Parts: sequence; structure tokens; C-alpha cells
Amino acid sequence: MDLDLMAQKYINDGYLVVPEVFNQATVESIQAEIPKFRDGTYPIQDPLNLVDKDSGLLAVHFPHWVSRPIFETLNHPKIKEVLRKIVGAHIPHWDGRVKCMQSMLFLKPPGFPGQAWHQDERFIPTRDRSLVGVWIALDDATLDNGCLRVIPGSHKMGQLWPTRPHNETEEFDLSDESYGFSSDNEEILEVNAGSAVFFNGYLLHRSLRNQSDTSRRALVHHYMNAWSNLPWQIGADRLVDAATHDHRMIVPIAGDDPYPERGIEASPNEVFIRPWGDEMEWGNWDA
Repeated sequence: MDLDLMAQKYINDGYLVVPEVFNQATVESIQAEIPKFRDGTYPIQDPLNLVDKDSGLLAVHFPHWVSRPIFETLNHPKIKEVLRKIVGAHIPHWDGRVKCMQSMLFLKPPGFPGQAWHQDERFIPTRDRSLVGVWIALDDATLDNGCLRVIPGSHKMGQLWPTRPHNETEEFDLSDESYGFSSDNEEILEVNAGSAVFFNGYLLHRSLRNQSDTSRRALVHHYMNAWSNLPWQIGADRLVDAATHDHRMIVPIAGDDPYPERGIEASPNEVFIRPWGDEMEWGNWDA
């Protein structure tokens, strides 16, 4: 599929599956990074002492802050090529500039839960609806191990659905669920290792529990139009500035930063982990 057709499919469906974004060597290089978040190679926040316990670690947040191989994937040529077409495809005068603000490394060992229906824009507001998640499989993502599921077209109106706690604790993590819509046209996205799912921030998506005997690992990055302010991680005392606040812990990906006078905030030299267990108290993140 050529890039123009990809952009049109993304606008219509809210997601796009691109095979073989990473070759086998790149997949293996990222897989080789995973033990370094447990063996002390990389500094992490570890409030529950879970570094060396695979069974207690669901995900690593912002691994690109400390891992050079993961940082280099933010600007991977195949990812960048697609982003330059789809991030602002709905914006008439967009000039192709893209920035990244987040990475996540999901480990999802056997038996670990997925995440109920949610929309990423709720947590990373872009204001111009340009948020794109790039979910890259590090193992074959299958029905058994909890691949992504999406509702095509659920992004179109730019509606953020209400959320509530769920009671399906055997299936999903403790973050809340979006509700009020029909999921009759849910699509199951089984993809091979190295393939990527690009999806809009308003797209409803979820994943189920890993019922296989192997991990379902994935690397997830989030991108947006570089021109859009990023009122993200803004405290309650700053909500009055939400329209103009611009979180600057970013990585320019395509084109220059349009606000060089604002500078770019340095990232912390440590990551934090997302544990799984009775003490987990995280908000919504990505499936």
C-alpha cells in the first residue's frame, strides 16, 4: 500500500497496520535491552522492589530516557515515513513536523492482564487530534497472548467517552474502562513480531489477558503534530494554563521544533516501572 492510501485508511479507520517496520536484528536488539531494566544496568524507580521479579513487572515507562537502542527507534526511518503522512493528514496546511513525547515497553508475561477499552487522547491531549500511538510487536501478537483489539472509526467525532471502574479483574488491569458505545465491529489485530499498529489517540482500543505460556512484548511510542502545544502531565494547580501549557520533554522527529525559543526539557536519567499486583495504582496507559 502506498503512503497516500495509508493516510486515507488511517483517516477513515483510525488505525493502520504496517508489517515489518523492524527487521529481526532490530527486534532482537530491543529484546536484549529488557534484562537491563532488572539487572541494575539502567536506573529505575522501583518502589515495590520488583526489578528482579519477572512475575511482578508489566511495563517500563519512558525506556528511551536511558536506552540508546530504544531511543534510536523513535526516529526509525519506516516509522518516520508513515508519521510524516498520517499525523496531520486531517489538517489542511500541516507541514509534516512531528514530535515524540513518550515510550513504553510492555512485557505482559503469561497470565498477565490486558487493558479495558480506553482512548489515549484522554491522557495525552493534543487539541488538534494529532496523537498517534505506534505499537510495535516484539513477539508475534496473537489471540492467545492478548493482541490489540480496536473499534474502527471510533475516532472520527473526536469524542472522549466517559469512564468507570470495571469488575473484570481477571481480564483487565486496574485502570478504568471507557463505556457508552457499541463494540460490535471490534477488530482483532494479530501481527507478527516487527510489525506495527499506528492508531489515532481517539481510537477505542483494548487487549485481553495473556493466556499463552510466553510473554507478549511490545514497544509503544506516542507522537503528535510538532506545532500543537502539549498540555500533558499538568498538575491540578496548572489547569488554568492548559490551553497554552507546552510540555517540553519531547524529541523532535520530523522537521525542526517550531518553538526553539522554548527549549527542550532534559529527560530524567531514570525510568519508572509499572508493576502488577495488589498494590498497583496506575491510571490508564496503553494495552
